[in-house]
Amino acid sequence: MTALDIGGNVRTALTRLRRAWEWYDSIPPIRRIHRMLGRVADGWRRASRWVNSMMPKGLFARALLIIILPMVILQSVVAFVFMERHWNVVTQRLSASVVQDIAALIEVQRGYPQDAEQATLRRIAQNKLGLVVDFLPLGDMPPPGPKPFFSLLDQALSEQLRTQIGRPFWIDTVGKSSLVEIRVQLDTNVMRVFARRSAAYASNSEIFLLWMLGTSSVLLIVAIIFLRNQIKPILKLADAAESFGKGRDAPNFRPRGAREVRRAAQAFIEMKTRIERALEQRTTMLAGVSHDLRTVLTRFKLELALLGDTPEVEMMKKDVDEMAHMLEAYLAFARGDLGEQSEPTDMAAFLDELKDDAERHGHQTSVEFHGQPVVTVRPAAFKRCLGNLVSNAARYAPSIAITGHRDHRYLTVTIDDDGPGIPADLREEVFKPFLRLDDARNQDEGGTGLGLAIARDIARSHGGDIMLGDSPLGGLRATVKVPV
Repeated sequence: MTALDIGGNVRTALTRLRRAWEWYDSIPPIRRIHRMLGRVADGWRRASRWVNSMMPKGLFARALLIIILPMVILQSVVAFVFMERHWNVVTQRLSASVVQDIAALIEVQRGYPQDAEQATLRRIAQNKLGLVVDFLPLGDMPPPGPKPFFSLLDQALSEQLRTQIGRPFWIDTVGKSSLVEIRVQLDTNVMRVFARRSAAYASNSEIFLLWMLGTSSVLLIVAIIFLRNQIKPILKLADAAESFGKGRDAPNFRPRGAREVRRAAQAFIEMKTRIERALEQRTTMLAGVSHDLRTVLTRFKLELALLGDTPEVEMMKKDVDEMAHMLEAYLAFARGDLGEQSEPTDMAAFLDELKDDAERHGHQTSVEFHGQPVVTVRPAAFKRCLGNLVSNAARYAPSIAITGHRDHRYLTVTIDDDGPGIPADLREEVFKPFLRLDDARNQDEGGTGLGLAIARDIARSHGGDIMLGDSPLGGLRATVKVPV
């Protein structure tokens, strides 16, 4: 059998399977079952999303919930078992004993009808059984009273009265806190009996609830203290990683906590050390390259100076100067000013300096700042970042507006101009190093094409970014946003 025959047989089998499935799915009951299963699945997904939205998002809250939820379930199961097994059995036995005493009193009342006042019966009930008995005229029973939340006593007494006495009765276990009132309808009158609640009911619910609340509180306090101590090293690790991402140092950070957290912290420290070592090696190498290239350019300048002043020599001097400028730009971009330490900087004064620089070059500039002006950044690097954006705006627009805003999370600086702008589909392309655009405003005309690339690299080294958009002035808006 050839490969074509095998392929044809497979296609035929698949076609038959598809037709069989279409026929099976076309049966109305099967289709209804599929729709019902689909609705059940959609409901389950919606319920899962709702539960996920209601669940806490923090690790501390989730871990606490993991501890509290089983504890609550365990306490509830223990309470149910204790209530249903222990209290129910004890209450049934106590109630049966009280009802037996009442039944005995009824038999005594029947056996001695000559005692019209029932003084002897009351005395026996009071002295020997601890019951207060009197007799009411024959009549209708009072309406049933309210039932308590835990009706174990009502259920046990009612069951025992129906079983042992078998006469109409009425009970009240709520009206008086320490007594239980029982009325039994006899042939000629109604016997009313007052019994102590403790004689018919194992009333130790307060102790049980106090025990549950006490043990739960102790477990909860221990869990909170333990979890806080376990989560604190994780938060320290997150703060150190965030500081490192913003270009800041974390001098007091060291591995703490559980073994796994210590391992993660140690891995972070080793990664940070490797990154810093690689950056240091790169900086050292670039410094050596810069020194060597500057030496060659210096020789070029000296040799050109010895050749005299001719048009050809002047052109060569300009080329050498442009080469030196390009070399500095390349090295600055590769170096990224990573050796500078972060320190608190007054952003309002910082932006005023940029405004003065732009006005000295003949550009109309305005500055506004809102919020607390002191922000921790690398001053020289951040000034270069904003300076590149301002100089980029000044190259193509006569008017510039600089606005700063600082809240509890971010510092946001916007630089607006009224120049030609950059098309929306090219606003990400202009951040690529060495890119020169011919059909839109060039961010570094006559230079190296590194202006916006260096600015974004500095912003991202601070943990932020730069976005380009449309300006209310009609040109380009550059927005720098970094965490504080």
